[in-house]
Amino acid sequence: MGWKTLDDMDFAGKRALVRVDINVPVENGVVTDTSRIERIIPTVDDIHAQGGKVILLAHFDRPKGKVVPEMSLEHIAGTVADVLGLTVTFVSSNYAEAVDEMEDEEVLLLENLRFHPGEESNDAAFAARLASLGDIYVNDAFSAAHRAHASTEAIAHLLPSCAGRLLEEELGALDAALGNPARPVVAVVGGAKVSTKLDLLGNLVGKVDHLVIGGGMANTFLAAQGFNVGKSLCEHDLADTARAILAKAQATGCEIILPRDIVVAREFKAGAASETCAPDACPDDAMILDAGPATVAYIAEVLEKAKTLVWNGPLGAFEITPFDAATNAAARHAAGLTQAGKLISVAGGGDTVSALNQAGVADDFTYISGAGGAFLEWMEGKTLPGVAALG
Repeated sequence: MGWKTLDDMDFAGKRALVRVDINVPVENGVVTDTSRIERIIPTVDDIHAQGGKVILLAHFDRPKGKVVPEMSLEHIAGTVADVLGLTVTFVSSNYAEAVDEMEDEEVLLLENLRFHPGEESNDAAFAARLASLGDIYVNDAFSAAHRAHASTEAIAHLLPSCAGRLLEEELGALDAALGNPARPVVAVVGGAKVSTKLDLLGNLVGKVDHLVIGGGMANTFLAAQGFNVGKSLCEHDLADTARAILAKAQATGCEIILPRDIVVAREFKAGAASETCAPDACPDDAMILDAGPATVAYIAEVLEKAKTLVWNGPLGAFEITPFDAATNAAARHAAGLTQAGKLISVAGGGDTVSALNQAGVADDFTYISGAGGAFLEWMEGKTLPGVAALG
């Protein structure tokens, strides 16, 4: 794959600088979801097992190169210690001194990298300062790998570098989904706007066998084909773009699956009165808020024959009932096939994870990526600087 893993390095007596993403949600001073911290445990434990010392490099929120006290990693250091089950020492200054004095099995957590303007500008001097603290660099933050920052890109050129267990797992799952997948491959892409996913759609039609388009995006494609979409969310100015994507898909042999029936309502609220109709029968005063049962049935039929599924975005307004029906039904069908060993299913992106959690199937997919922007850029076929730097 062009990059090394923990298994390729000798950590005995070495200091490992481990870039992690522990940008966890905090409410009233309490961490409300520790899953990002839990996912770094295998890397920390493996380095310790090899006789290495761990120094964590991380960011928190968006201080934009300034010291913002409420964004200090000190606030979550206790939670990190509890989750790792280790002594975690927070260090806000005098990094070199703290590294010299650290004990075996002790973990150092350095202050928020983004307090330094050199982090987001990928400054060579800041990267060199960080590199001077360790012997080996480990990137275990896929969710920050699409950023060319000092702690993700520049530093990797200054020390022997490798991927941590989480990054290794993520890249392996993604390679299985689009890099070298078992076919047929189905991609589900949903969301509000086509404009935010043009690169994604353009890349996928050349790589997958079936592309399901849902959410508000589907309305733009329906309108581009001459259907009335009433008061639906729709980017009418992208009609030519939508038609170009349809033409490219036809040329590459990719089947684009748009709603075969639609669920419409006059108001956007939970429990709103709704009706199911044909795609060309949306009333002028209504909006399309979900795909209908015939669409779900066809998606299920396609999934039955598929070997690989990549999912990004919901099929409808999944946040409110009854417009979560298509997303829930399709997700549960994919989960069932995955659990039966018939499908490799990889999903990612913020709304996607929320939707799969809501459907109760997040644990049943082959892999759920915690990364938002990095997952999307990878699906778009873009090079991720943090990964490329490890090569």
